[in-house]
Amino acid sequence: MFFKQIKYRGDNFSYVIADEATREAAVVDPSFNSEAIIRLLRERDFDAKYIVNTHGHRDHTEGNGQIKAAFGAKVVAHRLSKVAKDISVTDGDVIKLGRIHINVIHTPGHSPDSICLLVDGKVLTGDTLFVGECGRTDFSDGSARDMYHSLFDKLMKLDYSVEVYPGHDYGSAPFSNIGLERKSNYTLEKRSIEDFIEFMRQP
Repeated sequence: MFFKQIKYRGDNFSYVIADEATREAAVVDPSFNSEAIIRLLRERDFDAKYIVNTHGHRDHTEGNGQIKAAFGAKVVAHRLSKVAKDISVTDGDVIKLGRIHINVIHTPGHSPDSICLLVDGKVLTGDTLFVGECGRTDFSDGSARDMYHSLFDKLMKLDYSVEVYPGHDYGSAPFSNIGLERKSNYTLEKRSIEDFIEFMRQP
């Protein structure tokens, strides 16, 4: 499996996942990185089959049109997402990319349509979990209660060795793993759900 983390402009991470045998690729959150992504795909002779959005916020979907125009890729997003999509997914769905299986985990909280993607010992967490932080829940459609369940009932149930690849370069490193985040991420300290909701209200 080919896997590449890309940050060309700003602090948004984009990702390219590809099956090197079939040359099929998926672009996760093109963001403002579409030029660099298109260049990489063409250099590697990969064909973008899918564009997967971890959620519908503009800073993650901005490059959808450019990638779609260049490769005819289909946009994949959660069924609740308002983004213009070709394929709707929900919790537990699998996106097949050649021989690669990308597992969809619905992780609302930052937004109702937020998803994480589990593939080959890596989890792409969008704006749900960052290195040393978690996503904001103070948007009009955000929910601290949902974020609590997404973090503790879903992501923290993954194996400690699973690598964490976030949607933004906000932390001390560009990626981490579940074990390190459990030990060092202050947002993941043991709290009741009521305490977590109050914690997320703090400025």
